[in-house]
Amino acid sequence: MDTIKKTLPGLAVCLGIGAVGWILGKAVPIVGGAVFSLLLGMVVSLFYHPESWKGGVRFASKKILQYGIVLLGFEMNLYRVITVGEKTLILMMFTLAAAFISAFLLSRLLRLPAKLSVLIGVGTAVCGGSAIAATAPAIRASDEDVARSISVIFLFNLAAVFLFPLLGHALRLSDTGFGIWAGTAVNDTSSVVAAASVWSQQVGNASALQIATVVKLTRTLMIIPITLFFSILFSRREKNAAQSDTTEAKGKAFSFRKVFPWFVLGFLLTSLLYTFLPIPPACGKILVEIGKYLIITAMGAIGLNTNLKKLFAESKSALLLGLGCWIAVAGTSLLVQFATGIGAGVA
Repeated sequence: MDTIKKTLPGLAVCLGIGAVGWILGKAVPIVGGAVFSLLLGMVVSLFYHPESWKGGVRFASKKILQYGIVLLGFEMNLYRVITVGEKTLILMMFTLAAAFISAFLLSRLLRLPAKLSVLIGVGTAVCGGSAIAATAPAIRASDEDVARSISVIFLFNLAAVFLFPLLGHALRLSDTGFGIWAGTAVNDTSSVVAAASVWSQQVGNASALQIATVVKLTRTLMIIPITLFFSILFSRREKNAAQSDTTEAKGKAFSFRKVFPWFVLGFLLTSLLYTFLPIPPACGKILVEIGKYLIITAMGAIGLNTNLKKLFAESKSALLLGLGCWIAVAGTSLLVQFATGIGAGVA
């Protein structure tokens, strides 16, 4: 009861902010509920953030976030993922490599923190805010890093909706080519759908929209190995740093169980359930929407915990990193399409 009393006030505030962000996100899907909730949390924190909220805010930013990621698995039909993956797996491997290599090199050049660079790289490579939300607890990133990376990804999501259809026509892409390009190179699911919808409206058919959506969902499944990889990598780094600082830490062995992001297994489990059990699509959609609302709620909590001075301290460098990753992924996706003939890119 004591824990509930400490958690409830802050959690109620986060759920309220999440509800407002959810409604605004539905009204302006290009911006999205996560960004609205994050901004609302920051604004509220400027004026009022009592000690009694801390327990609930911490719970929302960690546990509620993980529960939301688990529920997203109810939109992953693994049969469909495998079918699309057979055709686009090579392309996705190249775009993932392009994102992480460019993030690594630019972070060194711009002298950005490793965790911030990973979040921006993951957001660009996989699925925007959802990938950032999944990776942040696995690498124990700060709320400022999460807020900054979400903001960077949002700006390039917005740019993609307007630029991709124009560039696609200029490059004379086919419907299939554009669908694959948008599905592999636009960051967030809502922005993929928006960009592909603009294209489909212009050409008069829904082919590009259908392809982009399935490719994007397939790309989302990459959350599992990537989150696991970075969880182990940063845990080992932190352990080695501790060992070099203290003799006491030298006796501690690396614990795979402690660093494993178990909520990612939950995401895989819900994907398997949705694939192999007769779950009605409408039911799956409701569960996914609940998951998205929980993630939006967690973004509100992260906004409440964000120090605005720290947020803007490295914004220019973070934007340059995001731009570099975005160009690398978009360019690599096109080059691999043209080189391999995947999707018969040019009309």
